[in-house]
Amino acid sequence: MYIGIDVGGTNLKAGLVDEAGKIVAVERVPLDFQGPEAFAATLAELAGKVLREGVQWVGVGLPGAVDGGDVLFTTNIPMKDVPLERLFRQHLDLPLLLGNDADCAAAGEFFGGAGRGTRDFAVITLGTGVGAGLILNGKLRGGLASSEAGHMVICKDGEPCNCGRRGCWERYASATGLIQQTKRAMEAHPESALRKFAAERGVEGRTAFQAAEAGDETALAVCRQYVEYLASGMVSLINALRPEVVAIGGGVSAAPEHLLLEPLREAVAKESFSRHGGRATRILPAELGNDAGIIGAAMLGRVL
Repeated sequence: MYIGIDVGGTNLKAGLVDEAGKIVAVERVPLDFQGPEAFAATLAELAGKVLREGVQWVGVGLPGAVDGGDVLFTTNIPMKDVPLERLFRQHLDLPLLLGNDADCAAAGEFFGGAGRGTRDFAVITLGTGVGAGLILNGKLRGGLASSEAGHMVICKDGEPCNCGRRGCWERYASATGLIQQTKRAMEAHPESALRKFAAERGVEGRTAFQAAEAGDETALAVCRQYVEYLASGMVSLINALRPEVVAIGGGVSAAPEHLLLEPLREAVAKESFSRHGGRATRILPAELGNDAGIIGAAMLGRVL
């Protein structure tokens, strides 16, 4: 048995996970960060609520960079160069394994979702940014070697990115990028049903897809352009790594398949090197949803 903790923007969720990757108990508390020492104590207390005899380790998935048991930095809570495992073991003497959120999503899907039965597998998460978790030959490429595929440049001299470069994949293929593209299309086409649709419901990552499904041509154009951006980075990733499967997760992945995954598969098949022969990568939806973080964190010790 293992414990996985998913550190989200508003909540901490801990789950007891069995050998098959199934969650058998869950506890959650609001995230109330009061410094690294108090945070470590909260993690230990939360883990203790689902602790059973025979638990081998506690895994924690964080939105940031990690190295062994240390947090190098996190993006939504102020931690930098924090020896989190050492602080944690002052309260609960179990090994603490750390992974970033995309790596944990990959580990979870590898054992219990779209990556079952593979050896070379990738997860792409489409949210505020573009995250990438890679499992190569059955081992997670994590820690200091975690992928930053979202910062591949797909548009030279393109949109400025928070990383300091311009034209990064995540500036175009993330939900944030899609929202920006949707707003620009609304401004350019004030007569469109997309603008009326968004005026009623607000603009989210799913807005263009919802309006496109209703038949709006402006929204359809946004979706087609978005798929082109997504495919551009996907082809480079696939050509470099040649995984068996790439799973798409995050909020945007819930878009209708005929508007997202089907044209994405078509574009990738047309452009990727595998059209000349060899392994053809399958593109699938991620399966675990909000459970991926807990399951993946719990399973870190089996892929590191």
